[in-house]
Amino acid sequence: MNRAISLLALPFLVVVAVLAVSSLYIVDVREKALVLRFGEVVEVREEPGIGIKVPFLDNVVKYDARILGLPTPPMEVTPLDDRRLVVDAFARWQITDVVQFRRAVGAGGIEFAQRRLEPIVTNAIRQVLGSVPSTTVLSDDRTPLMNRIRDLARDDARDLGIRVIDVRLTRTDLPEQNLTATYARMRAEREREAADEIARGGEAAQRVRAAADRTVVELTSEARKRAEVVRGEADARRNAIYAAAFGRDPEFFSFTRSMTSYERALKGENSSLVIQPEGEFFDYLRSDGADRANPVPVPAPAAEPSADAGTEGALQPGETPAPTETNREGEPLGSSAGVTLTPLPETLASPPQEEPVVPPAPEAAPAN
Repeated sequence: MNRAISLLALPFLVVVAVLAVSSLYIVDVREKALVLRFGEVVEVREEPGIGIKVPFLDNVVKYDARILGLPTPPMEVTPLDDRRLVVDAFARWQITDVVQFRRAVGAGGIEFAQRRLEPIVTNAIRQVLGSVPSTTVLSDDRTPLMNRIRDLARDDARDLGIRVIDVRLTRTDLPEQNLTATYARMRAEREREAADEIARGGEAAQRVRAAADRTVVELTSEARKRAEVVRGEADARRNAIYAAAFGRDPEFFSFTRSMTSYERALKGENSSLVIQPEGEFFDYLRSDGADRANPVPVPAPAAEPSADAGTEGALQPGETPAPTETNREGEPLGSSAGVTLTPLPETLASPPQEEPVVPPAPEAAPAN
């Protein structure tokens, strides 16, 4: 009897267990669930945990509650300047209203929702990028454009029960057929900029070179001026020394000049001179010049001082006038020419005169 009761209770326990399992469902933290009864929503479960439903009558549909991604295929857009661009984008979206999402997509689920969302995003991209020039699209800072695309797509996708969180432009390039012409234009612009830079550099270099040339001319002129002044002073001193030496011993002066001329003219290098032997050039080769040595100086007549000149600068009795100093061209030098000359040594200013050599008288013969 007890055994028969146990056999009858076993199927009942199995049915109760099946009914209990069928009336329970689990909602994960990453999911949102809808309890449907004959296709109508009877319960929305967004919190994780265990739920209860009517077995065999209620159906539980779960959707992903995480942020999902939607890559868009490459598309061509035409900005305001009619310059076609190839654009790729990536959208991130999330289900916010599960009931409205179920009514919009039906039994299609996430895949059908992405097919509905893709044209919404592409239309927003074409609309926003078509209202700005291509330079704005190709710029580094495109955040305002992407925010405008996101807001436009979010408004259009609100009827699907989803929220567009962000839209990013992943690639913005020119079409293949336009790359060559664009690169050529960019190359021409860069070459023009390089030519402008080279021209400006050449102009700056010319200014620096002109300033350097002017400085060289100024320095050279100043150095030449100083050299002429020094050369004039040296010529004046040389002429003064020559004049003093000539006044002291004109014959010795003439002799040394003749020896210098012989040294320069007769160098022993097979030089040939066609000249008359009786000329002045060979005076010291024909005679030793003893007859002209130690000439007796001729006293110069004393100059009469003027009445208004005073005693200063007047010649004293027995004093010879100083020789006039001139340069190579015969122009006067000294204080009248604005050049201060070094005074001559005392030995040259008043050279001593040697007494003439008088031959001894012959001795008289003794008287017988």
